[in-house]
Amino acid sequence: MLVLSRQRDESIIIGDNIVITVVDIRGDKVRLGINAPTEIPVHRQEVYEAIQRENQRAAGTGPDDAANLTNSKFPKGAKP
Repeated sequence: MLVLSRQRDESIIIGDNIVITVVDIRGDKVRLGINAPTEIPVHRQEVYEAIQRENQRAAGTGPDDAANLTNSKFPKGAKP
């Protein structure tokens, strides 16, 4: 992990098109402004993890479920 020190109103740049700026510092909280292209999702970690859990739940499958798949949705003798 790269650790950088920044003061208020200072920025770091990731790649060519992501800028993270320290907007405010209050006690033990830091407010960051993130300027990134709209096609790059930006989430807090806990939100990202919740999205991942919900996507897995919605898919209704886990990594080991592929071995249990069958053509049971087709009548006997029918081909997909």
